[in-house]
Amino acid sequence: MALTDADVQKQIKHMMAFIEQEASEKVEEIDAKAEEEFNIEKGRLVQTQRVKIMEHYEKKEKQIEQHKKIQMSNLMNQARLKVLKARDDMIMDLLNEARQRLAEIAKDPARYATLLEGLILQGFYQLLEPKVTIRCRQQDVEMVQVRLRRLLFLKKNTPIYKAAVKSNIDVKIDQECFLPSEICGGVEVYNANGKIKVSNTLESRLELMAYQMIPEIRVNLFGANPNRKFTD
Repeated sequence: MALTDADVQKQIKHMMAFIEQEASEKVEEIDAKAEEEFNIEKGRLVQTQRVKIMEHYEKKEKQIEQHKKIQMSNLMNQARLKVLKARDDMIMDLLNEARQRLAEIAKDPARYATLLEGLILQGFYQLLEPKVTIRCRQQDVEMVQVRLRRLLFLKKNTPIYKAAVKSNIDVKIDQECFLPSEICGGVEVYNANGKIKVSNTLESRLELMAYQMIPEIRVNLFGANPNRKFTD
């Protein structure tokens, strides 16, 4: 039985509707897949940027923390240096006060004469030379001469010295070159050719004593340093 034109048109419309339905479903499928892929890519990009931002701020935070540590370390070092300088200044003030007191010793003739004799004899023992030259302040020459007579001619300490050097000692007082008059006192003792010197001025003895006692002075003034294993 042959189809009429109406039947043909009906079948054509039915086929076109089917094709349009499939096309519409395909479009929806493509759109859904595209939307899914877009969301996945967007999520990946967002996560990537989030990680980069977090890394950036973590790096900045570490830099700031490191900068703070450096600043704190610098401040602590500056404070430590100020404390050390203040302590050194205090010790220097004590030494300067001791130097000023040294000048008072020479103003007491009896006390200074006894001290001068000891410094001279100590110089002899340190050199252990048969010939020596004594250099002193010009104002001390007479007192040195008196003390030498006590040492060498009154036999007070000479036997001990002679036993050490196995000979007599020839002593000369330098009458051409004197120690500076502004020093507190004491003597310098030289061997015969002047190449070996024992400095027994009051200042040199104070410096030697200060060098030896500074660790103890620091402990007495500021307490023991817990970070220092040795005190000398």
